[in-house]
Amino acid sequence: MNIKISTAQFENKSGDKEYNLSVIEKLSKQAAEKGSQVIVFHECSVTGYTFARKLSKEQLLEIAEVIPEGESIQRLQQIASKYNITILAGLFEKDKENHLYKAYVCVDKNGLIAKYRKIHPFINPHLTAGNEYCVFEIHGWKCGILICYDNNIIENVRATRLLGADIIFMPHVTMGTPSSRPGAGFVDPSLWENKEKDPTSLRLEFNGMKGRDWLMKWLPARAYDNGIYIVFSNPVGMDDDQLKNGCSMIIDPFGDIIAECRSWEDSFETAVLSPEKLIQAGGYRYIEARKPELYKDILGKEHQSIQKVVWLPENN
Repeated sequence: MNIKISTAQFENKSGDKEYNLSVIEKLSKQAAEKGSQVIVFHECSVTGYTFARKLSKEQLLEIAEVIPEGESIQRLQQIASKYNITILAGLFEKDKENHLYKAYVCVDKNGLIAKYRKIHPFINPHLTAGNEYCVFEIHGWKCGILICYDNNIIENVRATRLLGADIIFMPHVTMGTPSSRPGAGFVDPSLWENKEKDPTSLRLEFNGMKGRDWLMKWLPARAYDNGIYIVFSNPVGMDDDQLKNGCSMIIDPFGDIIAECRSWEDSFETAVLSPEKLIQAGGYRYIEARKPELYKDILGKEHQSIQKVVWLPENN
């Protein structure tokens, strides 16, 4: 059975849950009115993200919530019930022992469907890493969640696929950050402030190697290699002092982009996901052709750092 999903983007406010939830409600309402069954928001869309690198543990505990009892989860459920739409959104979580996590939840009118904790958190040293994958069901579809950097470790995507996920939700706060790769770096916030007078300069930065071009190096490959749908969500505008370029998109099992947000406003784009593509795409055949007996012991080995070779003239 087909499923209609929207992926959203907006400029969140750091630590302002009430504002962020108001935008989540606005976009959820609009998506539901257009027939969407599911709407997907970015990593830490409820709380904001990048500002957390400056917070002490006490400050993080203040903004984090227990799940599912927390006020934000209750509010998300109310929104989901009011508009009859399934909502996925992110926030900081604390447990009863005051461990802190980067969490992402799926809720509908009946309450919490799923919760995932980021396996590779790094924005703040007080965060604890998640230690399990998450596969659940929405309207008959098997779904998984991997947050931001989790998706750069390809084993996480394949593991979630092998656990049965046909759709993987990939909430991010990414692009416009420093890296050793050529062309990477921050995007100047002044371009955002001047976007109405000079949209071209901003679009060039957003589309180039600091932004979308980097995403295109790997994101469609995750969908294609695994024969899955990917729902990628990312904020647009300022996140604390860093500028993010959105590009929230849905990619089908062929690796083709079937919906993408290109607006700089609070927005979403929608696609209909059909099950037949899951079998038609090459990734389905690749999964079926696996020979795990050849590499199960290799993939399960304890990690050892790869030796880096420096090529001096005499080595050439």
